[in-house]
Amino acid sequence: MNVFVIGCGRWGTFLAWYLNRIGHRVSLYGRAGSSSLVQLQSTRSNGLVQLPEAVRLTDSLAGAQAADAVVISVPSQNLRSLLAGHELSSLQGQTFVLCMKGLEIATGSRLSQIAAEQLAPDAQIAVWLGPGHVQEFTRGVPNCMVIDSGSEAVKKRLVEAFSGDLIRFYYGQDLIGNEIGAAAKNVIGIAAGMLDGKHLSTLKGALMSRGTREIARLIRAMGGSELSAYGLCHLGDYEATVFSPYSHNRGFGEAFVRGESYESLAEGFFTVQALMKLQQQYRVELPICTAVNAVLHEGADPDTVLAALFARSLKNEF
Repeated sequence: MNVFVIGCGRWGTFLAWYLNRIGHRVSLYGRAGSSSLVQLQSTRSNGLVQLPEAVRLTDSLAGAQAADAVVISVPSQNLRSLLAGHELSSLQGQTFVLCMKGLEIATGSRLSQIAAEQLAPDAQIAVWLGPGHVQEFTRGVPNCMVIDSGSEAVKKRLVEAFSGDLIRFYYGQDLIGNEIGAAAKNVIGIAAGMLDGKHLSTLKGALMSRGTREIARLIRAMGGSELSAYGLCHLGDYEATVFSPYSHNRGFGEAFVRGESYESLAEGFFTVQALMKLQQQYRVELPICTAVNAVLHEGADPDTVLAALFARSLKNEF
């Protein structure tokens, strides 16, 4: 299969490496002059992944036209503008695989919804989600992930084509639940980092349990299956997000409450704003997400917010 990967950040570069490893012809796109692309062109490494010569580097989107699949890994807030460009929006019948976890701040839209709005009506859209860190995959540590799509045929084709020794794919059955769950787990990851930063790591078990319940309620209200919150895309990704030293969202939350700077992208910072829109739209209570939003975007004191969470009214667990 000829695969065109868009986005040469940490995850996009790994995807190009992985897809080449399992036998596909891969091109990796980055913006001309971007630091990530310049580094890869110079050394073929980003410090985590060493790209073989077989992976073609390019700063032109023209190659997407001839690809069998276009795999996209860019910051979620940039997806709409990327897909609105003529190079991609004009492609007919192309398969697009979205490999990001986020929601659009302005609209609360899921990424597959944005793709459906911007791309040709016959575009085939799928999502690739689930747990895993580049640092572990490149050491040979395998993991399980999910591919979901509104088309069973697209799911089957991609799962068969993209499965390898490092990734076992499951067939997703709930686009709403999988996308919301995958995006929201980054917010729970920030909350976990805040607990670490306040030396309250023992509470991360409660955070995982209650966080999963509130996201399950939102998924159900939006028309998805609440069981998806307990699958690979949300609860199944918690180990990689809530505990891992490689988690950008956990690391960001810890640095934030300590008053330290953090340079890497933490998608949960944006996603929590979109979740506040969905909370209001669907009238679902999201206390943990609300607490994270209050600290990040409303200037609330972390200690006060955490205390308020534990002072909530007594109630049955389920």
